[in-house]
Amino acid sequence: MDRGFTARTAAGAAVIVLGMTGCAATGGSGEVGSTRDAVSVVASTTILGSVAGQVTACGGGEVQTLMPVGADPHDYAPSSADVAAMVEASLVITNGLGLEEGLASALGTAEEDGATVLEVGPAVDPQPLSGATGSTDPHVWLDVSRMATAATLIGDELATVTGDATYAACGAQVATTLTETDAQVRAILDAVPAASRVLVTDHDAFGYFSRAYDFTVIGVVIPGGSTLAQPSSSELAGLAETVRRAGVEAIFANTANSTALVDGLAHEVGTRVSVVELYVGSLGAAGSGADTYQTMMLADAHLIADALADQGSP
Repeated sequence: MDRGFTARTAAGAAVIVLGMTGCAATGGSGEVGSTRDAVSVVASTTILGSVAGQVTACGGGEVQTLMPVGADPHDYAPSSADVAAMVEASLVITNGLGLEEGLASALGTAEEDGATVLEVGPAVDPQPLSGATGSTDPHVWLDVSRMATAATLIGDELATVTGDATYAACGAQVATTLTETDAQVRAILDAVPAASRVLVTDHDAFGYFSRAYDFTVIGVVIPGGSTLAQPSSSELAGLAETVRRAGVEAIFANTANSTALVDGLAHEVGTRVSVVELYVGSLGAAGSGADTYQTMMLADAHLIADALADQGSP
């Protein structure tokens, strides 16, 4: 993996910090942190934890994220402590659309016990999963503009459940920073020529990304939108042939999963193909340069641009 993006995302991180500082100064009560003891939010994924955390901290509340960094949201199994945290929270924020497969039963139990749950995915114009009849693609966060909408929704819902309008203002301000990040992502990806704007990924997660940023997904290693399926040998052989015909020089894997299948595909192709790990279902660890949602998306944009910008050059 190209680690050069860390310095390149420093400016974006500075914008985020400055934005949150400005937001914290606008508390409706005039005293930042005045609602800290009363307002607690539980988020399912690290990505939602980052965005919801920015909104909530701005208004003086706190966020607990259920999944640790590096967890695959498709197969995370909650603990009894997770269920208790959801029941006690002012608001539980999930992606929905079937993403948190292992969390469904626990979420149902928490709701029965009085938890208020906001599913972000259904509220940000979800789209069908490519090639999967009747299925909706849950990977909405890979389009930054949709997460800007999500920040507004989170702020509005927090304002409703707490009665504190500060949170609505905070959601709007975080949405503004995300709109700025979306523009930065587009600028980074502008380096990729039109003929090279094709993606082969480990699973079908990049539908929203490809539509938002003008790419075409020509193949996925694991069929369907989950990481829990397994490809057949004939599917892998067919994908290898697709990669050869298209002259693809990079296959994108996922930091939250083993790269064994992707490595196997690269070997099967038999030509010069690099495997590039992206942050897909989870943020990076502290200090990785991808430890907030904004820096994660900037890091991925740099990794994709670096891998594809010179594709096809002699």
